[in-house]
Amino acid sequence: MLSELGPDGKVLAGGQSLVPLLSMRLAEPMHLVDINRLADLCYVRQADGQVLVGALARHAEVLTSPVALAAQPLLGKALRFVAHPAIRNRGTTVGSIVHADPAGEMPAVLALLGGVVRVATESGERLIEAGDFFLGVLESDVQPGELATEVRFPALAQAAGTGFAEVSRRRGDYAVCGVAALVALNDRQEVEQARAAYLSAGPCPRVVDLTEAVAGAPAGSESLPAAVAMARELIHPEGDIHATAEYRRHLAGVLTERALLEALAEARDRLPYAAGAQPAGRTR
Repeated sequence: MLSELGPDGKVLAGGQSLVPLLSMRLAEPMHLVDINRLADLCYVRQADGQVLVGALARHAEVLTSPVALAAQPLLGKALRFVAHPAIRNRGTTVGSIVHADPAGEMPAVLALLGGVVRVATESGERLIEAGDFFLGVLESDVQPGELATEVRFPALAQAAGTGFAEVSRRRGDYAVCGVAALVALNDRQEVEQARAAYLSAGPCPRVVDLTEAVAGAPAGSESLPAAVAMARELIHPEGDIHATAEYRRHLAGVLTERALLEALAEARDRLPYAAGAQPAGRTR
């Protein structure tokens, strides 16, 4: 049906992103194709080091999935900020990502983790890397006649941690600014890698590599000012009726520090110590 309709057809899954667009006349498709009876697309599972989320899995189902949260804790940390329980009970995680709102939590999570979106047509399937998926405000690489059937989030590595922080005008509103962070440590509890993805800081989720600012530093807060300064220098948010560009840049720094602290704490807890080695700060 999508193939026949082409640009005139729009997929309806949870509708929590699409219906507001229709109400504001920002989208005017001629036809809505309801996929809610495609029960095979409702799943959350782990396979091959990834969390697989089907197109009909609701936010609430991902948020309460022990498999998903154990494999990739960032999903739970970010989903708690998505709107309100009523929205999470109906809205789908895949739909939120395809919606490609730069103020949305899940697009930023996918971008940070380097996930993949699987799309299908009448003639076959293709996989789209996160770096190629988001094209602009409310614009993704899903083409007319294609259906996004699954999103794949890489599982969290053993010596790694994640953090998420955002500020909104009211609880449940879109973020004025938000940060998702990922940190990896080596066996000496030194930062080996650090990245952050920013919400409401541009037309697409913005991923910034902060490794240069903190590489080799002990896994503590004393190493964070350089990363905060780097983040503020590299992102270029725009101002609007909710916040000025300068205020967003200030928030980006504050939230980068919070998200990195959370990620560092989780990474330390997950660090596997070598045989006979002692955690930092302890002696035999």
